[in-house]
Amino acid sequence: MSFLEIKNISKQFSGVYALNGISFSVEKGEIHAICGENGAGKSTLIKILSGVYSSRNYEGNFYIAGNEIHFKNIHEAEKNGVAVIHQELSLVKTMTVAENIFLGKEPSKFGIIQPHQLHSKAKHLLEQVGLNISPETEVSDLGIGEQQLVEIAKALDKNTRLLILDEPTTALTEKEIKKLFDLLHQLQSSGVTIIYISHRLNEIKTLCNRVTILRDGKFIVTKTNATISNEDLIHLMVGREIKDLYPKSEIKIGAPILKLKNFSLYDSSGKKKINSVNLEVHAGEIIGIAGLMGSGRTELLKGINGAWIGKQEGELFFNQKLLKFSSPAEAIANGVVMVSEDRKRFGLVLSKSIRFNINLSNLKNISARGIFSSEKEIKQTLQILQQLSIKSNTIEQSVEHLSGGNQQKVVIGKCLLVQPKLLLLDEPTRGIDVGARAEIYKLMNQLSMEGMAIIMVSSDLPEVIGMSHRVVVINEGKISGEFSSGVTQEKIMNAATAEKANT
Repeated sequence: MSFLEIKNISKQFSGVYALNGISFSVEKGEIHAICGENGAGKSTLIKILSGVYSSRNYEGNFYIAGNEIHFKNIHEAEKNGVAVIHQELSLVKTMTVAENIFLGKEPSKFGIIQPHQLHSKAKHLLEQVGLNISPETEVSDLGIGEQQLVEIAKALDKNTRLLILDEPTTALTEKEIKKLFDLLHQLQSSGVTIIYISHRLNEIKTLCNRVTILRDGKFIVTKTNATISNEDLIHLMVGREIKDLYPKSEIKIGAPILKLKNFSLYDSSGKKKINSVNLEVHAGEIIGIAGLMGSGRTELLKGINGAWIGKQEGELFFNQKLLKFSSPAEAIANGVVMVSEDRKRFGLVLSKSIRFNINLSNLKNISARGIFSSEKEIKQTLQILQQLSIKSNTIEQSVEHLSGGNQQKVVIGKCLLVQPKLLLLDEPTRGIDVGARAEIYKLMNQLSMEGMAIIMVSSDLPEVIGMSHRVVVINEGKISGEFSSGVTQEKIMNAATAEKANT
C-alpha cells in the first residue's frame, strides 16, 4: 500500500476541468516530483491535498497511510501531518523567527505565553534544519534561503508526514539550494514523504526518485527518474517536441545603444551597491548578467531605467547621448523598458483585465486630443495576444487568473508596445514552465535579430549561457568576469564567488 493514493480526483471551475480524473500514488519516504506546464493542474492538486479546497468541492478521493481523507480546511490538513511550503513565503517579516514558527500555537500557561519555552523549542527546530541563528532574530533580517528553512522548521513542528514544496528554489543561490537538498534527503531518511514541484528539470533529476507528469488537467504518466531524459520530460509535459530550447541568434553587432562609465549607485544609508561599473551594450546584442543574490544585478537594472532611489555617480550614455533617467517614465520615453523580477508587484495590476494591463504604458498612442480610442486599444491588445501566443478566453479576462507564463507575456507585451531600443529583463522565466520559456526565448531571439538590445539578469545559469551573446558577472557590485565565448557554469560561479571582485 502506498503512503499517498490519489484516485480519480477532478475539480472544475466554471464548468472547465482544472483536474480531470487524476490518479497516481506516492510511496512513503519518497521524494516525488510533479511536473507540468502552468495550467496543468499542479496548484489545484496541492490545494486539494492541503485542505484549501474541502472535500465537498471536488470529485474523487485520496488516501494517506490507507485512510480516506476528507479535509474541511487547512488546519485539518496540518493536524494530519500535511504541510505546504509555497513559492511565496508566508512568514511575518516584522516578527521573530520563534514567533513565526509558533504563530497561533505559542507555548503558554494559564493563557500567558512562555518566552523560555518558545525560545528553546524554536532553537531545537532550527538545529534540525541546520540553521545556526538566534530564534529572536527578526525575519526581515534573514536572507531568502534562511527564510525558506524557517518555513520548513515551522512545518516540522506540526509532525509533518507529507511535505509539499512548490518552486522552493526560485530565489535561492546554488549554495542555499544544496543546503535545502541535503535537508530534504535527511527528512526523507527519517520517513517524511515529499512532493516536489519545480520547473527546473535539472533539480528534479538530481533530487527526486520518481516524477508524475500532468498536462491540461490530466494524468499523463509516472516514471522513475533514472528511466526518463530531460527531452522526454519536456515532450510529455508540453505534448510536443521542443528542439533547441535556447535558440541563440547569429549576432549582428550594431551601434552602441548603452554605455556606462564608472557607474555607481548608493543606497539611502550611503552604502555603495554598484561600484564603478563600465559596460557597453550594442544593438542586437543579448547580455546576460549573472551573480549571486545581493550581488547588485537588480540594482544595476534599476539604475539604468531610472527606478533607483539613491545617489548615482558616473555617466550613462544612451544612443550616444549623456543622460540620467530620473524615473522609469523618463526611461520609457527614451526607449528603455524593464520587466521586473516581481511581475505581480511591479509589472501588473492583477485585478484588471489583459486589455488594461497591455496598454498601460502606451496610453498616449491610443489617445488623440485627450480622447481615448477603445478601438485602438482593442486592436493593439489583439496584436500582442497573437504575437506572444497569450492564452486567454477574452481580452477582458483578469490577469490574476492567467498562468504565470501568460502573465509574464502580458508584461513583456506591455513593454513591446512602446517600441523600446533597450529591453531590461530581470529573471524573465522565474516560475514559468518549459513551454512558455521556449516561447519567451524565441521572442528574445527575434527581437535581437531585429536590432533590439537586451540585458537579462537570471539566476538560471543554463539560461544565461544558452541565451547570451556575452555574459557579465557581478560580484559585490563590481564586474568580476566577462565572457564572450567558452563560458561554463564553473567559470561563472568562480567569478561570482571570488573574495574580491575585479574593478
